[in-house]
Amino acid sequence: MAKQLLLVRHGKSDWGNLDLKDFDRPLNKRGKENVPEMAERLLKKGFKFDLIVSSPAKRAKTTAKFFAEAYNVDDIRYEESIYEANTTTLLKVVNGLDDAADIIVMFGHNPGFTDLANELSDADIYNIPTAGMVLMSFPFDSWKMISKGTGDLVFFDYPKNSDEM
Repeated sequence: MAKQLLLVRHGKSDWGNLDLKDFDRPLNKRGKENVPEMAERLLKKGFKFDLIVSSPAKRAKTTAKFFAEAYNVDDIRYEESIYEANTTTLLKVVNGLDDAADIIVMFGHNPGFTDLANELSDADIYNIPTAGMVLMSFPFDSWKMISKGTGDLVFFDYPKNSDEM
């Protein structure tokens, strides 16, 4: 079975409290509106997944929880190294994913996620906006096989994209 990886950038975060550490920044009002809307779009596409993996940063965690709720899923696996990760670190995370899961949704941050999408596929995306989603597929049975240029872009969607697939 081929593998599919859906990268989801966290929703728009709140910069109101400058005393907060970056890690602890929550979603703002727009983030809390966009994220459930994107989860809903995914459901309407008939998209299903086996596993949710997320950065433990608050804005990513909250984004992951909205998706989990939309899908009635309880289990979210938190992966410390996704936070502030570059492509090398993110690829290590991907290569270490559980082969029992064929479709995985990963929640995290830019610039790492945009760079990863471009590195792994022919995506050529300038920037994944907040609450944006990129789905890539790979012709392998194992996540370990995934490397630069081995993926195909299936779709790229984001809140202001009216051109829905």
